[in-house]
Amino acid sequence: MTAVLPRLLRALDRFHATHPWDHNAHYHRWILRRLPGRFTGALDVGSGSGDLARLLATRAEAVHGIDADRAIVERARERTVPGAPVAFFVGDALEDVPAGLYDVITCVATIHHLPLTDALTRFREHLAPGGTLIVVGLYRPRSRSDYLIDAVAIPSNIAMAWIKNKGRRAPRPVAMTAPTRPAAMSFPDIVRDARLVLPGARLRRRLFWRYTLVWNQYAPPTN
Repeated sequence: MTAVLPRLLRALDRFHATHPWDHNAHYHRWILRRLPGRFTGALDVGSGSGDLARLLATRAEAVHGIDADRAIVERARERTVPGAPVAFFVGDALEDVPAGLYDVITCVATIHHLPLTDALTRFREHLAPGGTLIVVGLYRPRSRSDYLIDAVAIPSNIAMAWIKNKGRRAPRPVAMTAPTRPAAMSFPDIVRDARLVLPGARLRRRLFWRYTLVWNQYAPPTN
């Protein structure tokens, strides 16, 4: 399976080029279902063209999106309705996060560009007591179970592509994204390092070459 899978993935890339859909946006509604109906502030790290940040703004009093790519931040600003409670910033996710504590922090398909432990530590520092951190990340397949999940994802990916592009004369455009690179860490390594920084974090492998991490910053007990 490990020898055949790379060829299948290359064929899938060719198929996806003509039937594109956004694997990251697929998880946006999943993220919203794990958040309160209303909250004060949210931070979206690696906000890209701003789709998730704008969804968070339907529930939050204020949302900050941060991305290192200046062109994509300009695109996010152009696509945002004037007066919406969301602002986008160009900056480094570890050094330039807008000051303050946030009830919600999200990070989709970005954390594999960063030192994992440093990034999770910084997110924890900016999470308000009682707040929720949600990461949708990429991992490097290494084990038999990883390759099995990848194999299952191939027909699922094709089915989703047909559904999302059904009835369209031209393929559905994929949202503009910043340049990406492959993940370097395996899922077990991510779980190990994440739980050292975020005790009790819930991590799961997901379809479409993703994993999820959910962690709640519980308020310390008061005397």
